[in-house]
Parts: sequence; structure tokens; C-alpha cells
Amino acid sequence: MSDFGGAAKLVSEHPDYKIAVLGVPFDEKSSYLRGAAGGPAAIRRVSTGKCYCAWTELGVNLEEDTVLVDVGDVDTSGDPDKSLALIEKGVAGILDKGAAPIVLGGDHSITYPVLKAFARAFKPLEILHFDAHPDLYDDLYGDRLSHACPFARIVEDGLAAGIVQVGVRAVTAAHRAKALKSGVRMVEMKDIQDPLHLRFAHPVYISFDLDALDPAFAPGVAHHEPGGLSTRQALQVIQSLKGRIVGLDIVELNPPRDPAAITAAAAFKILKETAGRMVRPV
Repeated sequence: MSDFGGAAKLVSEHPDYKIAVLGVPFDEKSSYLRGAAGGPAAIRRVSTGKCYCAWTELGVNLEEDTVLVDVGDVDTSGDPDKSLALIEKGVAGILDKGAAPIVLGGDHSITYPVLKAFARAFKPLEILHFDAHPDLYDDLYGDRLSHACPFARIVEDGLAAGIVQVGVRAVTAAHRAKALKSGVRMVEMKDIQDPLHLRFAHPVYISFDLDALDPAFAPGVAHHEPGGLSTRQALQVIQSLKGRIVGLDIVELNPPRDPAAITAAAAFKILKETAGRMVRPV
């Protein structure tokens, strides 16, 4: 377990925690390169307090201003359907305690069971989705639960009142049609000229696929899609958004493609700054 910049406390000593990190080492639904199952361990490994402090850029001290714990990993050793059910159960357990989950993936398929748990706890719920891809395929290679499909399932099940996708730049005609039909707002990279200031009327869940970042800032992903966000641009969106952030997942970190841990470090920075906004909403 990591101490997350010195912020993390022991669950046994702080059962009434406010933020819980949950690992999901699962990449059974990856369509190209496997390896994202190593994401939770890689983020924990890089986020030591020997390297980072617990203070966020906006002045929140995660060691003193909240109670953050690491509750370990979901057991993903069984068949995929069992693993997806256990992901939903693990997130629901955190929400039942009134805490905010931060979920470390894993491939992006994990977001669907995570949101199934969230949709029971928050009605209505909005989603801010960072990604190079809309993940709106009806299926990919016959798999409706592929990491390319979670947002198709989310909109079909009515799990969110609204979805905003930021950073997309690999969009098909079918994606555009489904987004238009489902009311999904795409903020495409080609259209981002100035800082984004997003406002959410309802509790907002952030799903952050690390390939939303340009490969120059996040080489440790399976799908390199040039022309993406800088780490600073992504942080600006999170730091400036108006709304109450109630959960986060960070997915698609592929450690074998990240030998210098640059992408893992970016993931931890996103985790830390988002946790700060959970503590101090705007």
C-alpha cells in the first residue's frame, strides 16, 4: 500500500473515512494490449510521501483536511462477470459508508459496474469523462462489455443525467450519432482553444482515461492518440469546474509502456488534485 503523499491513513484506525482508494487490477476487456491490470500497483508505487507532499495546488492538505484511506484491491482472479460484479459491490460498500471512492483501474470497462453502484446512491448524477475515445461502441469484436463500450451501456441504462466528454479525438460517425441521440456532449480536442470552465448542477463523477492526455505527457497507455490534452490542461478543467465531485476513476495505465513512471506520476497528480476538490467543492 502507498501512503499517497503522506495523506493515507489506516482503515483499522479510521473506520469513518471520507475518501477511499480502491484498486481494480482488471484488463480482461482490453481490445489491444494487456497490461492495465498493473495500473493500481504502479500508481501506488509512485505516489510515496518520500517523493510527494499531501498538499494540493488549491491549498487542501489531504493529510489534515480529510480522512483518506486505501481499502486495497477488488479480487479479480475469477471469471470476468464475477469480477465486474465484485467491482460494483466494492464501490457500493464505500458509498454506503458515505465516503467518496477513488477507483484505480484497470481498463475502462470497469467504469460501467462502478457507475451502476453510483447510480443507486446519486440521482441525478452527471459524468465528466476524459478520454481520447468516446467509448460509445455498441460492441467491439462482439463484446458489449469491452473497454470501448462502457458509455454505451451507461447511457442505455440511464445511469447518468448528463455526460460531458473532454479530449476526444478518435470519433466515428456511429459515435457521433449515438452521442447526439443520447445527449452526450463531446468537447473535442480540435475545438479546445481556451481554458474550459464547466458547470454541473448535480453531483459529478469523473472518469479519467489516461489516453486523454497526449502521449508526450502519458506514454504509458495501450492506445497512443497524438494531439491530446497536456497534464496542465486536464488539471485546469478539474480545478475550475463548478460542482460537487463525488467519485473518480483513473483507468488505462499500462505500466509496461511507462518505464519512467511518467504516466503513473500524472495519474497520482490527477488523483491528488481531484481529491482536493472533493474536500473543497466550488
